[in-house]
Amino acid sequence: MTADDFLDALRDDNETALSRLGSSKSLYAATGGEMNADAVLEAAADDAHAAAETYETWADESDHAVFADAAEAERDHYDDVTDQLGDHDTTATPAIYVYLGGLDDTVARLGGLVGAALAGKQRATQTSGFFTGEADPQTASLFRGYGSTLEERRDAALDALDDVAADDGDYDRAAEAASGAVQAAYDDYVEKLESMGVNPKPVC
Repeated sequence: MTADDFLDALRDDNETALSRLGSSKSLYAATGGEMNADAVLEAAADDAHAAAETYETWADESDHAVFADAAEAERDHYDDVTDQLGDHDTTATPAIYVYLGGLDDTVARLGGLVGAALAGKQRATQTSGFFTGEADPQTASLFRGYGSTLEERRDAALDALDDVAADDGDYDRAAEAASGAVQAAYDDYVEKLESMGVNPKPVC
């Protein structure tokens, strides 16, 4: 299996979840229905904080630079978001990072990093669009740039996976972890919307 094969299969297997995570309802779920700038930034800050802590742990336990680079990028993103937001108290760990925290070997973690990047890119695109609609091009650009960072991270993780995967069994484990990350984000999206009486299925 090649990295391109891996990515194509991952997208195909998670097409519905990724599509819905890229809908406008993803921000509605993330903010608990509070579709205002501060709530969107609070959700983004929580996400970046949890991501940085997760990837820092992985970097401490591995010699793969992709984890350290991801941790640094998330710390920078957290700083950028809180510069816009002001003081921030982290209130919860998003479900995707709870899932990622349970991965305990390099192959699975690289897969998880790919899955998280795919899911994160979907929300970053929606967040950029939200701030465009709010007539805030600076913050829209911040999240557009973050989306590009996630694409670069995805590709770096795929390259690293090519280096460490010994056989198709390793790719299968990485694919399971990647899909698990996407599904953790999607299940959280569904649960939050249903708790507010919102149908999560139609894409809008």
